Amino acid sequence: MATRHQARTAVVGLLYAYDLGNENIAHFSDEILEEGKIRNKQREFSNTLFSGTVENLVRLDKEIQAHLTDWDYDAIGKVEKAIMRLAAYEILVVKTDKAIIINEAVELAKTLADEKSPKFINGVLDALGEEKETKK
Repeated sequence: MATRHQARTAVVGLLYAYDLGNENIAHFSDEILEEGKIRNKQREFSNTLFSGTVENLVRLDKEIQAHLTDWDYDAIGKVEKAIMRLAAYEILVVKTDKAIIINEAVELAKTLADEKSPKFINGVLDALGEEKETKK
């Protein structure tokens, strides 16, 4: 059975494809998830994360952009954006514990992005999460 980490890895791939312009990727998500042996509850989890992130994309991008310092949002890599969008969705909308999500995002960045990405993503998400906590 797939883990939540594997499910999130697949969602990052779906978000990456979506960002590349493949807006119909949702129609193929079940096949893609099946290839990764993501089934049952984890498939439902993955589909919920993917659709929720896409539905909230404008809000998530604004939140991420608000926490960038010295970075042009358009210059950020698509993998990094996918990881941050997913994490922002889980922190802001799903309300999953910030520490868990930031750790997960850093781990995803270590395996999917370049060597500087984990630190960058950690900083942005930590700032985003701090703001969320002060708004409670």
